[in-house]
Amino acid sequence: MRNRNETISDIIDKRRPLVQKIERTETNLRELTSALHALESQRNQLITQIEDRKIQGRLAEIDFLALHLKIATELEALAKLKVRFSRDTLNIGVVGRARQGKSRLLQSLTGLTTTEIPDGDRQHCTGVRSMIRHNPNVTTFGEVYFHSERSFIDDVIAPYYEKLHLGAKPNNLVEFASKPLPPLPENLPGYAAPGAMYEHLNRYHTNIDKYVGLLNSPPKRISSNEIREYVAQDTADGQRIFFNYLAVKEVKITCPFPNTDVGQIALVDMPGLGDTGVGDETRLIQTLSQDIDAVLFVRMPSAKGDYWADVDVRLYDTARAAIVDLPLDLWSFMILNQTNANSANGDNLNNCQDLADDLDKKHLNLVDCIIANCADVEVANLKILDTVLNYLATKIQSLDRQYAASCQERMVELQKIVEVEIEKARQALASPTANQNEMGVFLPLYNQLMSNLSVGLMELLDNFKQQRYLVDEDFFKPQVEVAIQSCKEDPGIPSLQEIKVRHREKGSWEIVYAEYLHKIRTHLTRHFNSLDNGLKQLIDDAKYQITQILTEQGKLGGLTTARGADFLQVIAQNKVSELQPNLRRAFQNLWNFEMSYEVNFHYRIRQHLDDLTPDDTSLRLSAKPTAEEVLENLEQLHQETVYKCQEALTDLSSEPKLAVFAAVEEFVDQVLRGEEIKNEWPVFLYEVRSPVWPAYFKPMGEGSDSLKEWQRLVDIVGKANQLEFLQFIN
Repeated sequence: MRNRNETISDIIDKRRPLVQKIERTETNLRELTSALHALESQRNQLITQIEDRKIQGRLAEIDFLALHLKIATELEALAKLKVRFSRDTLNIGVVGRARQGKSRLLQSLTGLTTTEIPDGDRQHCTGVRSMIRHNPNVTTFGEVYFHSERSFIDDVIAPYYEKLHLGAKPNNLVEFASKPLPPLPENLPGYAAPGAMYEHLNRYHTNIDKYVGLLNSPPKRISSNEIREYVAQDTADGQRIFFNYLAVKEVKITCPFPNTDVGQIALVDMPGLGDTGVGDETRLIQTLSQDIDAVLFVRMPSAKGDYWADVDVRLYDTARAAIVDLPLDLWSFMILNQTNANSANGDNLNNCQDLADDLDKKHLNLVDCIIANCADVEVANLKILDTVLNYLATKIQSLDRQYAASCQERMVELQKIVEVEIEKARQALASPTANQNEMGVFLPLYNQLMSNLSVGLMELLDNFKQQRYLVDEDFFKPQVEVAIQSCKEDPGIPSLQEIKVRHREKGSWEIVYAEYLHKIRTHLTRHFNSLDNGLKQLIDDAKYQITQILTEQGKLGGLTTARGADFLQVIAQNKVSELQPNLRRAFQNLWNFEMSYEVNFHYRIRQHLDDLTPDDTSLRLSAKPTAEEVLENLEQLHQETVYKCQEALTDLSSEPKLAVFAAVEEFVDQVLRGEEIKNEWPVFLYEVRSPVWPAYFKPMGEGSDSLKEWQRLVDIVGKANQLEFLQFIN
């Protein structure tokens, strides 16, 4: 038969696979949120563009805000569930107002003393949360986690400003430390409580120099003797000299528990509630919602008579609000701290029994109510800890399933809610009656546009045709002149001294001569790469002229603000659909058309570089060469090669225009003369009719870009909202 340790370990192991499933659901929810934001942005834009009041109304009815809030709530719930299932311990929270025996119970269960867990015999000691984990193989130690400056301001200081109506909270630590505290308003309800809260805040403010150096510090490991310095405000004998705790966010203590049969558990010591510190309830809810599997309420009835006060009921209600998906009565226990006649409280057994009998009357529903002496180690472990652990060992898996199932049910409900809004979005732009005369308006406009476009493109083509054999005086020829001049001014020929030094290094004039021929040839051709600038300018100019015809006679300027090559790219990639492949290919080919020296001209003048190639040069060294001869030969060969290249490039200077003419002619043939293209132009122009003829067609007409974009975004939301993407349990 399996023991309790093995059972608890198995429970923890079975939780982990759910973590990955929850993470996938979180990712899908965030993708859904992103898709909804994109759709909402498009909705807001369309409302300003559309004049139809009915469509405006339908768009406005889509409740994006409610969806965003709902998704944010579910993401928060999933995050808590993920933390719960990621833990490697079962955690038992211990909650109670100050001086009820909570610390004594923790001491009994953990074997720790007042050194590590200060109790409230003198005053309320601390508001630091402690997590105490069982490990039978270690000597007691602690790990201290400090506030960052941001968490200190937001989580510790800001609640005081809000609760006490002190005005705007400080934005940073410097502002909090350097400015005096605002005075406490006189009209606050109550008297003692606000004043005591203000004194708490004043303690943070007055003593800031004593703890500020710990903020933003990394976690610190400490010995058991040091723990009190970080969790308490006074020494064991009551001297209030500790201030480190003001910067502490949490302390984790690891120690061997007296009861070795507890397995992988941890006890979480919640701050003493009922003190006048601010934020305790918020921290309680946060801790219970993600860090606790079972909670123990600790209450010490007075031997002189006691009752369930409003503060007890509020504490229970606060805890109940922590996890709405899992009723508190399934994971909470009431511990009535029994004291004997020799204690300061006196014998309270009868009062414990009376309070236990009255639980139902106050609707304090729990798994069990346990009457036990929290200061008695044996009693506390047998009656309290064993009872709770046995319950968890048998019930926690069903509690986990119930918790997860509740979250999953809300995810299913969320999916349905989103689907309702998606359907609103699908119908928002639907027009009940199509404009019967729309095609009658479109066809004459289309015919006129195509006539104007044909005339414009043919005239442009004739202009390119007339110039196709002419030297390009504007772009290519000037760049050739610049390149030749650069070759002359920067020949890359070594000095006489450099040649002599190189000869001493190599010991051979032939080797030196061959090396310099290679270097000069490489240096020379590098200058010709600048011809790319002229070629690009020539081609860009041609594309710009075509764009002018397309945007003016073709009325396509309303499709994009881009012009020139960028215009062709936008049309090819974003405007013409795959349903018009020939038209798209025509724009794509013209946009991709380019020329370069390396591809189009280098091979044509390569023959003129042979004299700068050692194996092919016509000018060889003499039998007894000198440095002067090497230099003279290099200069002569460079000069002759530059001249030959200049002549060759001059002969080729009309080719760029001829190539441009061929590209333009091919584009005109593809967009005007292809048999298939005649069926693609009317479909394309009908889809973009609104920006092409804005005076005649509304932007949301059938097939319009705006409508297609809206439908695309709606489809993205619909795909992200599939139930299979939002489920993490079967």
